[in-house]
Amino acid sequence: MIHQYVSNGYHIVLDVNSGSVHVVDEMTYRVIPLVEKALADQNMTASELEAYVLAQTAGESGEAMDSAELGEVIAELLQLKEAGVLYTEDIYEQYIGAYKSRETVVKALCLHIAHDCNLACRYCFAEEGEYHGRRALMSYETGRKALDFLVAHSGNRVNLEVDFFGGEPLLNWQVVKDLVAYGRSLEAPHHKKFRFTLTTNGVLLNDEILEFANAEMANIVLSIDGRKRIHDLMRPHRGGQGSYDEVVPKYQKVAESRHQMNYYVRGTFTRNNLDFTEDVKHLADLGFEQISVEPVVADDTEDYALREEDIPAILAEYDKLALEYIRRKKEGKGFNFFHFMIDLEGGPCVAKRLSGCGSGTEYLAVTPWGDLYPCHQFVGQEEFLLGNVDEGIVRTDIRDTFKTCNVYAKEKCRSCFAKFYCSGGCAANACHFSGSINGTYDLGCELQRKRVECAIMIKAALADEEKENAL
Repeated sequence: MIHQYVSNGYHIVLDVNSGSVHVVDEMTYRVIPLVEKALADQNMTASELEAYVLAQTAGESGEAMDSAELGEVIAELLQLKEAGVLYTEDIYEQYIGAYKSRETVVKALCLHIAHDCNLACRYCFAEEGEYHGRRALMSYETGRKALDFLVAHSGNRVNLEVDFFGGEPLLNWQVVKDLVAYGRSLEAPHHKKFRFTLTTNGVLLNDEILEFANAEMANIVLSIDGRKRIHDLMRPHRGGQGSYDEVVPKYQKVAESRHQMNYYVRGTFTRNNLDFTEDVKHLADLGFEQISVEPVVADDTEDYALREEDIPAILAEYDKLALEYIRRKKEGKGFNFFHFMIDLEGGPCVAKRLSGCGSGTEYLAVTPWGDLYPCHQFVGQEEFLLGNVDEGIVRTDIRDTFKTCNVYAKEKCRSCFAKFYCSGGCAANACHFSGSINGTYDLGCELQRKRVECAIMIKAALADEEKENAL
């Protein structure tokens, strides 16, 4: 499978199955899909391919192809095919059977340390922390059982991940600290290593919390939507007053104290700020170097929800952001943008490429009272209740359904060039918008494809910059 597009003057060709990226001239760009079709129909020689391409382009407007130059292009394309970096076959589907039948090992938990929040964010899927249920704080005893469950069901895996989540986890800070201490006590006797992370709205951050977090938290996620007007509109206190002014200086202190690493500021853009490039620039200008601004996921009934008619504007905005990203990198004022970070050489392992985050199998969410759900976005939906920390996974049928969730189980993913980058997307969003975890969230897919294209183009542009600097 080949995907081609033109971006920022680059003619880019992605060989989907191998992950190889080729930046080519205009003539080669025109020839590549014709050769792909010819080779799919029958096995042609180089001379036959040349004749085929000339015949196919004979009626096209514009300059006719030079036969000698065309011969060189075709010879090079066939060499790339022989090298396994162009026109490659899909080798991944054969792994699906083994993946479905593998033993389930839990490697990560999202601990809902607090089903309560001190903000009233308009787009919150957790209903200000209540998650379709009741306000509650996780007890130390429940959290301890959750960590015991993780260790007991992690098999031979050494590295385990625990995210303290909410609501707002700092509302239950003492329990967070106690659970970190308990987790550390489990490491040596069980040959495990915990990687703790924290997601916070920042209102309760102080020096004591930051000191502990810097010592124990591998990553901190700081919620902020960008410009003051946008942030305060969507992330107010319950009384309506904004939260921007109180969290920004705290976040800047976090970023500097962690040497601009192992954190990120995480925003959400809505229909109120389709010009979200301005919010990313604002965050970068505040001194943040690790940035993520995500599209809101909401029903069309909400006035801030993204709609199909917004897609062209959003795609154009990603192009605009990509150019700004390149400009700042070249000027030595760069930042990392989560959706533009892509590994073209290594990338995720096969399991990740096929199935993504592992929700419902490798990754589970735990409520304050110890119930287990496939992930934080399914919490409160009783049809997805897997079990609890006392009894473990009771509904193995739900778990086994999630084990079958992969890019080949999703019909629309099979023909999508981005499938090995998004791994089929978010199961919760797919379920909400299509009725099945093996469906798709189509608006999200459109944006994901664009982000992948931008990320690859950025790699090409920065590689050009390195070449120029080396001369």
